[in-house]
Amino acid sequence: MAISIGIHEFSVPKREVFTAPDVEKWEKSEAYQDVLGLLTSLNESVRSKSCSAECHESPVISRLLVMLNTMATWLDEFPPVDQPQRYGNKAFREYYTKLSQEAEGLVKSVVGAELEAGSREASTYLVESFGNSTRIDYGTGHELAFIMFLTCLFKLGALQQKDSQATVTKVFKRYLELVRELQSTYKMEPAGSQGVWSLDDYQFIPFIWGSSQLVMNPKIAPEMFTNPKVVEDNAEDYLFLACIKFILEVKSGPFAEHSNQLWNISGVQSWSKINQGLIKMYKAEVLHKFPVVQHVLFGSILSISEASSRPHQPPSSLTSAPGMPHPSGARGGGRSFSVDCGATAAPFSALGRKPSLDVSSMATTRPPPSFPPPPTARPDTGSS
Repeated sequence: MAISIGIHEFSVPKREVFTAPDVEKWEKSEAYQDVLGLLTSLNESVRSKSCSAECHESPVISRLLVMLNTMATWLDEFPPVDQPQRYGNKAFREYYTKLSQEAEGLVKSVVGAELEAGSREASTYLVESFGNSTRIDYGTGHELAFIMFLTCLFKLGALQQKDSQATVTKVFKRYLELVRELQSTYKMEPAGSQGVWSLDDYQFIPFIWGSSQLVMNPKIAPEMFTNPKVVEDNAEDYLFLACIKFILEVKSGPFAEHSNQLWNISGVQSWSKINQGLIKMYKAEVLHKFPVVQHVLFGSILSISEASSRPHQPPSSLTSAPGMPHPSGARGGGRSFSVDCGATAAPFSALGRKPSLDVSSMATTRPPPSFPPPPTARPDTGSS
């Protein structure tokens, strides 16, 4: 439902999921429909399109990029401090404090005077998008907060359907670059990481949208994304390969050992099947998991109120998008392939389970490597 700025009553987002049974409220909520609708609509908008492909760039897209670039300059203001701990540099807390103080003004500069009434509520999600200042960690719960921030901008009408492609290939790409810089500069811990058993220590969404970008790509088959030269030559153009590049920069040893889940996925024969499977995995292992959902914030833009029984739909400014059918199978249903993936499965979780990958229906060509038992996950230590 579109937001009518003149009559809408905005509120400060807050937690609404406190127990495992409360997850069902989220799954039936307007917020869930809006977020999943945005995820799938933007997934379609970048299908077979690289980050350098021509696309519409509105003034709002440009202002979002300016906002993220401004936030990047703050790293110079708060350099890492000398400390005995290897991880979690305390200088991040100063960065986070500045973000908390400046966020509302930044969002106002993006949406403009006509929509500034919604800037405070939307800015709450922006602050949540860059990590936890107490634990100095980052996980897919924070990534989800940025998706919710973008959803707010679409619902407010600041972003329109014509901005869909640039939202992924320009704005989300710049966001990823910034959070990776934060992760490296402040040695942020991956929230809930299970190391070798993780799909990725920090991110999930770029694997979804990035695999969509590679659908029908005549030069890059799935089995090629473990090749360092292919990654280096194409990382700037494809979000999926940019993720692999970052992994190769921060991890050493054989790819099959430090990223066995991705190694298995590289044996799937088509990017389309990978993309479909990742969406199902994300719904099942992130959007439907209490350890993640308990930290989601709900307000008037992204409401916990129960939605109608219609299929999941994108925010109103995307509903007229051609070639973006409403997704079905809200609960994930039968999963064509699935990974219980540590940090990416639940960024604040204590799921002591061995991840499993079922790609038997996808004609995978990768032999399964041998690995030690999965590590015990860190306990859930608090809010996002």
